[in-house]
Amino acid sequence: MRIASFRKFLVQIAALLIVAGGVAWIVTHHAQTDAAKAKRGSGPVTVAVAAAKRDEMPVTLNGLGTVTPLATVTVKTQIAGQLTQVAFTEGQMVKKGDFLAQIDPRPYQALLEQYQGQLLRDQALLKNAEVDLERYKTLVAEDSIARQQLDTQSFLVQQDRGVVESDKATVNNARLNIAYCHIVSPITGRVGLRQVDQGNYVQTSDANGLVVITQMQPITVVFTIPEDQIPAFMKRYHAGAVLPVSAFDRSASVKLADGKVLTVDNEIDTATGTVKVKAVFDNQDESLYPNQFVNIKVNLDSVGNVVTIPASALLRGAPGTFVYVVKDDNTVAVRVVKTGPSSPDKVAILEGLAEGERVVVDGSDKLRDGASVLIPDQAPPNPGQDQAKHKHRSSDQHE
Repeated sequence: MRIASFRKFLVQIAALLIVAGGVAWIVTHHAQTDAAKAKRGSGPVTVAVAAAKRDEMPVTLNGLGTVTPLATVTVKTQIAGQLTQVAFTEGQMVKKGDFLAQIDPRPYQALLEQYQGQLLRDQALLKNAEVDLERYKTLVAEDSIARQQLDTQSFLVQQDRGVVESDKATVNNARLNIAYCHIVSPITGRVGLRQVDQGNYVQTSDANGLVVITQMQPITVVFTIPEDQIPAFMKRYHAGAVLPVSAFDRSASVKLADGKVLTVDNEIDTATGTVKVKAVFDNQDESLYPNQFVNIKVNLDSVGNVVTIPASALLRGAPGTFVYVVKDDNTVAVRVVKTGPSSPDKVAILEGLAEGERVVVDGSDKLRDGASVLIPDQAPPNPGQDQAKHKHRSSDQHE
């Protein structure tokens, strides 16, 4: 019994030793793995760098704008009648005075002929009254008729002259109505979609008119700038400077057109704290379209001989506005800087950075002050390749 108990005790001791050895191996293995990971994590971070350089930096203002044509005209008929001809094609460019549509002129032509006949009749009556007036003047001089009869005839002549003048105006109005039957473009621009088809009876009260024509060249953009930027803007504007303007698409990545500032509004919008500015563009390629939303950049001035860096190098955080500067030993240091004018791709540094110093432009999210970095252009040779070359040289020497 004692021997069996002793054997059982030995088996339990052996089992415990095996379990303890396994646990110890697992703990040691995980510790080694974590140490290896920590060692790898503490290695140099691969980054891209750029050197600060002196350059000319434009001073710009940015705003949001809407394309607005200089003129938009709804072509309406000025008389009522049947539309007998539509001479334009939807979407075509027309010049001022180009023929657009024709309204049946026959009713107005008939009225014109009627008024012309009435004018001829009244002119004949006037002529007869004038002849009688001259005759009465002779008779009054001979004391053959009463003076009252001469006065009555004189008033009759004036009355007939008034009737003739009224007839002339009626004839001119009839001619004008005939001219209105021939509808022409009032401006140069692009024709929109046709609002009425040939054969319809059109009237002056039609709200939609015949077609809408929009002037496309030149075209304007109305945009806004913040009120705190107005003093700098107005200083250049009142100096008579031509302020170049660039229009970009909704994403502000594609330039659409170049133009210049045309005029400035006379008040600040209290709801938004902005002032409206109008710029004009030639728009020869029609890259700007009415009611299109655009991003605007106004070139106010330029600052020369200033230190500039890529915009991607500039960071903002607890220290303020800063960059990571790469030192000669390939470690980085946090450098607080004072910025000046900026553009989408670069920014001027007024204080904190010297020309030629290298700054991190990519990979800064993994950095901290004093971290080691690896620049791809300056990567050291592969250690494996060095060992192979060393062995090769050693074997050559032994031979």
